[in-house]
Amino acid sequence: MNISQEKKDSLNAVIKINLDPADYQPRVEKAIKEQAKKAKIPGFRPGMVPPAHIKRMYGKSILVDEINNLLSDTLNNYLNEQQLEVLGQPLPKMDDEKEYNWDFADNFEFNYEVGLAPEFAIDLSSKDKVTQYEIKVDDQTLADRTKNLRKSYGKMSNPDVSAEDDVLYAELKQLSPDGSVFEGGIEHTGSIRLDQVQDAKVKKSLVGLKKGDNVTLDVQKAYNNDAARIAAVLGIDEETAAALKSNFSLTVKNVNRLEEADLNQEFFDKLFGEGVVTTEEDFKAKVTGEIEMMMAQDSERKLQNDIYNYVVNKFNFELPDEFLKRWLKATNEKISEEELEGGYADFAKNLKWTLVGNKIISENKIEIKYEDVFQAAKARLDAQFRMYSPQPLGEEQLGQYTVQFLQNKENANRIFDEVKGAKVIDHIKSVITLDKKEIANADFAKLA
Repeated sequence: MNISQEKKDSLNAVIKINLDPADYQPRVEKAIKEQAKKAKIPGFRPGMVPPAHIKRMYGKSILVDEINNLLSDTLNNYLNEQQLEVLGQPLPKMDDEKEYNWDFADNFEFNYEVGLAPEFAIDLSSKDKVTQYEIKVDDQTLADRTKNLRKSYGKMSNPDVSAEDDVLYAELKQLSPDGSVFEGGIEHTGSIRLDQVQDAKVKKSLVGLKKGDNVTLDVQKAYNNDAARIAAVLGIDEETAAALKSNFSLTVKNVNRLEEADLNQEFFDKLFGEGVVTTEEDFKAKVTGEIEMMMAQDSERKLQNDIYNYVVNKFNFELPDEFLKRWLKATNEKISEEELEGGYADFAKNLKWTLVGNKIISENKIEIKYEDVFQAAKARLDAQFRMYSPQPLGEEQLGQYTVQFLQNKENANRIFDEVKGAKVIDHIKSVITLDKKEIANADFAKLA
């Protein structure tokens, strides 16, 4: 057996594997004998089928399988021995000029294209700066949050006439271009929150309506062509909503209004627990603290995203793009050329981040222990359970769920990657300069 590497350039190479009969015949003969022991063929007792008979019947398919297995083992061992960091997987290079008899005596030559990881150095330092935003709670944000909380614990009423923050329970019917109801068209009865209507003119047309009133609604204009919102309002899928051009007949069935709860002790106790908050000042302080916690999470998400973009742009090394596109096409046969070209830039960006992260992990000997993965998975499950139950799970039961969750290989790999990414981000944050900047919530929303 002979295996060699021919470099095309710094990012592309061809690995050649030459096999002669002595390399593969022992494996093939062994496989034939094992097949003979297991075969159930009429006219022969189990386990007594002559190997020669198996060779005549299935010899070529066994030969092909064993050569494929040998090539896979040989290629993987070579990559490990040579410490080649390849991207994607080696791709067989077709050669139409070579023809083989597959008669157990051929000399074979197989060529594989490989994409090589680029060489680069990690040179992050305090000279590298990324802005870290400290979001401040302004009066409007506090007022909006207070209003939402009071409505969450408020009482429902049914006024005669709709106002800006009311909910219309209405029947919607699709209209033809001439304004008549479209036969067989979309019909749906449901709730329309006026505070979610984005177009001021459309919203004004829905204010002042009473039960039984009928108006024409331009849903695309009302929701600024937001397919997800339109789909929810009409009870249809997003693809249909995105293509929809029709107006709708809206008939009011009822007007619903959620009155805000009073700022009293009953409200405070429902929201925070008995006696925890007793004054409006305490209430404002508590709500402000919760908002600041949510804003800190928003700020951290933006910081991580900004670090990601900064690092990917800083280490703007080349990749074996053409090889990677062929590999993506080979491993995703259904992907179109348009989809491949449209999504490749994001794929390349994520791959660069992965390469940088791997190098940071390796050079700084950063360990990712099972305990780290376990605790991350445990926190994830705890948060999910709390979404559906105010009573948290006990530590022992939560631990059992976590063990079961991580027994799924896909779950374990996903959490491992998340922990790895967090450790890379933490390392980068410890090296670069985080330029702290205060910002109002409204201004931050524009950035995010």
